[in-house]
Amino acid sequence: MMRMLCLSLLLSLTAHGFAQAPAAVPAPHAHTASHAAPSAAEVWNILMAGNRRFVAGTPQARDVVSLRHKLASGQSPKAIILSCSDSRVGPELIFDQSLGDIFVVRTAGNVADAVGLGSIEYAVEHLHSPLLVVLGHQKCGAVNAACSGEKMPSPNLDAIVEKIDPAVGRAKTYAKPDDLVESAIKENVHQSAHDLSANSEIIRHAVESGALTVIEAEYELDTGNVVRLKATATTQN
Repeated sequence: MMRMLCLSLLLSLTAHGFAQAPAAVPAPHAHTASHAAPSAAEVWNILMAGNRRFVAGTPQARDVVSLRHKLASGQSPKAIILSCSDSRVGPELIFDQSLGDIFVVRTAGNVADAVGLGSIEYAVEHLHSPLLVVLGHQKCGAVNAACSGEKMPSPNLDAIVEKIDPAVGRAKTYAKPDDLVESAIKENVHQSAHDLSANSEIIRHAVESGALTVIEAEYELDTGNVVRLKATATTQN
């Protein structure tokens, strides 16, 4: 009898405890307000403002240590840059950007093979960067090698020159000998931009859907300026 009485009392207290327990508070959302991602035009303006700071020698001061810790959980770069491997053309420096700001793919002659394309596709498909900049530069050694017509000493170097050859061929139809390399540099930027869409369904679909804008530009070694190039029929077709 005593055991039954104790059991009844225990059940009563337990039920009372559940009844008095406060309702669970739902976990707050990580972001209470969503901020619209910048458009491609806005991102380009940000990059150009950074380039002006670079030219003037007045880069922004940044708390890199704090930023590094913040970025350890993920990245969301606002732009993709396909540029030359030339040591004088560091996109983070010439656009005055910092950790996590831009997704950079660099190859000699700013051309993209399968590995380069795959890297750009990752940034387009998974990181959703709205802007892709194809950046050439003055006095590009890879373009100069292609203009020379000389045989390259290795198949790997041949692969670079072969990517640039179509641009050199177009430049030769109108450029004077003294202007050939510079004209071919610009043509190579156009060719690289065209090849990205031509050889990647992901990039082509992103451009056609309006999710990605491609801008072509050239970096001037002597002034530090980045100059936007006018897209050509080669790029648009």
